[in-house]
This record gives sequence, structure tokens and C-alpha cells, in this order.
Amino acid sequence: MAQEINPKDTTRASAYELWMNAPNPMITFFKTLDVTNIVKVSKNKKMKFNMLLDYCIGKAAADIKEFYTLPVGEKLIKYDTLAINTIVKNKSNGISSCDILFADNLSDFNQSYIKSTNHTAETSSDIDLSADSMVIGTSAIVETKLDGVVGMNSGIFNNPFLFWGKYRKKWFTYYLPISFQFHHTQMDGEHAGRFLENLQKEINNVK
Repeated sequence: MAQEINPKDTTRASAYELWMNAPNPMITFFKTLDVTNIVKVSKNKKMKFNMLLDYCIGKAAADIKEFYTLPVGEKLIKYDTLAINTIVKNKSNGISSCDILFADNLSDFNQSYIKSTNHTAETSSDIDLSADSMVIGTSAIVETKLDGVVGMNSGIFNNPFLFWGKYRKKWFTYYLPISFQFHHTQMDGEHAGRFLENLQKEINNVK
């Protein structure tokens, strides 16, 4: 469920005044993650690496209340649920957008991820949950190793977004540089930093 809220009644009141009409309210953080654990889980359980990372992203964001509000147009919208967006290669040799409702249980999220991405790939149609859930965008460019990505400020999509490329191996450890872009009205650097720390913990703990 999504509902409009009065920014003055929230902890984001001053941020709303400062950043809603800023020329570029988007901020990008860069961080290198140790993804060794989910590489192992992916191989041992035959689960997709990107699905596991998307799950960890949802887990890391779920207990940070700022993720549940989003500036949409001139409004501040509050959501009850989170969804993770992934870009899917479709049968038309193009790409489609697929939103997956976040579930705290890994098995449930995995089943939903497989069902939704397979449907999107076969039908070449997008799955859009943004009317009811706050969507965290992701884009994996796995054909190459990336040091970082700065997304565009379209003024249309203010959703938080994560980008990554191919992970790297050094000795027995796998590393993945990621970029995290967020709207300053939605959260401050402290919240973004806590999210990234949470993300590393969730990656380490997933089984």
C-alpha cells in the first residue's frame, strides 16, 4: 500500500525543503563488497548469484525506515513493502524490467524471483510493482568488471539504485565493487552508509 504523507510530519521535512528542487539531488556512494559467501552459496545450492545479492539488498534495507518513503513528483509517498527491480534479457533479444516483492524468507524470495524473471523473459513484458511497493533498482553488467557507475538524474525516477559488474577473485576471496545511488530527500549519507554496512553483513550471513 502507498499513501501520500505530509513531509512536515516526518523526519525528512528539512531534507524535503532542501533537496526536492535541487538541480541534482542524487548522490552516489561506491563500495567494494566481499561476496565470497554468496558465491559459495550460489554454487552449493545452485541459486543465482544476482538473486542472492538482490535478497541481501532487500534484507539490508528492510530495517531502515527511510527506505519506505520516496519522493514521487512533488509528493512524498510512504510504502508498507519493498520490492527489488532487476533487468532481464528477454526472448526478443532486448531487456525488460522486473520488480520482485521482497520476502524475508530466502526460499520464498528465490521462488518469486525465478517465477517473475522467467515470465518477464518469455513475454518481454515488464512487471511493475511501484504503485504499491518502494522499489530498489538494480542493474548488473556482468560482461565486464566495473569500478563504479554514476546513474542519471532524470527527475522522473527517484528510486534508490545499485549497479555492479563482474565480481573479481583474489586468492580465495571474491570482491564486487558496487555503486549505490539515492535521492537526498529520501535519506542522508548516514542512512546510506548504514545500508551498505548492513548489506555486507547480510552477504556474510546468508545460508
